[in-house]
Amino acid sequence: MIANIKRFLNTIVPAKSPEFDSTLAIVCLLCEVCIADENASEEEKAAIVNTLQKLTHVEQDKAEELFNVGMEAVKTSNSVFDFTSQLADLDNPSRIALIKSMWEVAYADGHLDKMEEALIRKVAALIYVNHSEFIRTKLEVNPA
Repeated sequence: MIANIKRFLNTIVPAKSPEFDSTLAIVCLLCEVCIADENASEEEKAAIVNTLQKLTHVEQDKAEELFNVGMEAVKTSNSVFDFTSQLADLDNPSRIALIKSMWEVAYADGHLDKMEEALIRKVAALIYVNHSEFIRTKLEVNPA
């Protein structure tokens, strides 16, 4: 299963690229937020696809395929650590941008579920984003 995912990602991001493992991990973390409340809404899916288009510079159909690959990978993973452990090479601004993207997905359906917030909090801690940045990105996405 993971081999199929990596093969697909290789068509979007070259395997030798340092972004390869982090791209798959980011896709999966965004998918984790989408399903955290056990209600994967169309708005959340659209937010993920939009983020993937910006991140990987691909067309919408490829971004949707990447979303589907990420959803499959999430189903077979044991925990978010499977994905956060792949992000060791990300610099701090990229880590903060990931947390902000996770907030955007969480708020895409107009409602923040407590499970979505708990997941984002856990990921922020695992990738060493300090609490003040965690809160700042949350307020940037939803100032209310």
